[in-house]
Amino acid sequence: MSNVKNEKKPNIAGIIVLCVFCAITVASFVFTEYIFGEDSVFNKSLGITWIIDTAFNKIPMVVRTIQIITIAWVITIVVRWLLERFLSKNNRSITIIKMLNNFLKYLIAIIAIFMVLGAWGVDAATLLASAGIISIIVGLGAQSLISDMLAGMFIVFEDEFRVGDIVIIDGWRGTVDEIGIRATKVIDWQGNIKIVNNSVISTIINQSKELSVTTCTISIGYEASIEKVELVIKNNIERIRHNIPEIVDGPYYKGVNALAASSVDLLFVATVKESDYYVVQRALNRELKIIFDENGINIPFPQVTVSYAESADKQVSKADSKKAAEFAAQQRAVSKNLEDTNT
Repeated sequence: MSNVKNEKKPNIAGIIVLCVFCAITVASFVFTEYIFGEDSVFNKSLGITWIIDTAFNKIPMVVRTIQIITIAWVITIVVRWLLERFLSKNNRSITIIKMLNNFLKYLIAIIAIFMVLGAWGVDAATLLASAGIISIIVGLGAQSLISDMLAGMFIVFEDEFRVGDIVIIDGWRGTVDEIGIRATKVIDWQGNIKIVNNSVISTIINQSKELSVTTCTISIGYEASIEKVELVIKNNIERIRHNIPEIVDGPYYKGVNALAASSVDLLFVATVKESDYYVVQRALNRELKIIFDENGINIPFPQVTVSYAESADKQVSKADSKKAAEFAAQQRAVSKNLEDTNT
């Protein structure tokens, strides 16, 4: 399965705002005494109106707020870069990185909010002391949020699934894009995103934990000699494996899967990565069709005909019959653990 992912475009507006904030922050540190000192011009009255004087005197608080926001913003960017630089080794690391990014983003934001309130004269210590009462009130209405956070941590630390895994959640099949502290994002092959709260994920099928078994069923006519067909398969099975590099193990010929109304159905299986499941399935269909065409083996289609099969077509030598039987038995043995329960 291939995923349609749009490349993230740089946020030009955000970059411009950050640059402006950085320039203001640097300038404020250079002119600290002029802005925040006791002799600061902002401590004086302009003598125009009360509103203008009040706004003028609050400029140091605005500058301090910009300082805090800028520093928090830069710290977030640096921490994210460091995590991605030193931990991005595999899907599990990427999963942990994305969750840590979410957690640190909220943590830094909370600290920054308290510092901004302090810059505006709010007693942060008193606010923190009253947080116990507030947390009880908020907790009563935020039980689902806490459940989502706990479920998200269990998903990551128990390694139930990772970023990049192909999963099925509530019938939705897609690739895990992000496991946040609140929700998980899954993208399907069309680029659609499903966002589901971590606490409501009760049943999930992780199709990337182990290799998957893909199947291919191809039909031949009743007039064809099954032994001759099996010899053709035997002589070309290495060619199929060579032409489909996505196959991890196989392909294997499982034998006659069904005696249908107008065809004999042959089953083939191969072990693949889940992301290559449908790719290999289509490639197997193509390779077998080419091989059958080259050897004059017809794939039947619904039709009404009256014909007499030539008995000579089914006559094979004892040696060839023995080779076909040995091949069919050998294929059943080596692929006995590869079974599709839906077939």
